[in-house]
Amino acid sequence: MAPPKSIGAIELSSIALGYAAQDAMLDAADVEILIARTICSGKYLVVVGGSVSDVKAAVSTALRSADESIIDHLVIPNVHESLFPALGQSIVLDDADDVGALGVVETYSGVSILAAADAAAKAARVQLLRIHVAMALGGKGYCLMTGTIADCRAGVAAAAGEARQRGLLVAETVIARPNRELFSEYL
Repeated sequence: MAPPKSIGAIELSSIALGYAAQDAMLDAADVEILIARTICSGKYLVVVGGSVSDVKAAVSTALRSADESIIDHLVIPNVHESLFPALGQSIVLDDADDVGALGVVETYSGVSILAAADAAAKAARVQLLRIHVAMALGGKGYCLMTGTIADCRAGVAAAAGEARQRGLLVAETVIARPNRELFSEYL
């Protein structure tokens, strides 16, 4: 199956209303659940994929069904295809010596890191290595990207700009020559 053209995400302050919103999303449109789970701080996160119109319909339905518990939401039409393997944590590096620089962006929410990672992938020739959404992070998100120093700087700047615009940037950094051990779990 081809990756979805669009993703939508909704972060809620209520687990119960999260389940209800997830069900409403599935009933409203032909979307695929990419992530649906409780996250730190007692919140619920749903990420769906599908056509742009289906994702918009699903997110719109969820917003109407759980409006008082909505923390953050988004729809990314024409999402960059590199988000999916990074979100699924399925990236395997053959040799960390050839990776180049390491860019890291950290946000206050799971939804905002998705928008930030998409912005990075579209702005620069970086490889999204990992997108970690809210689990065991107190509800935060972070993404790791690799590439040349210039590309990592451009990717991190785009990602940080997206998160900053949402008021949810925690930190950003580019490590020009990362120690090989930083990549030990990816080799």
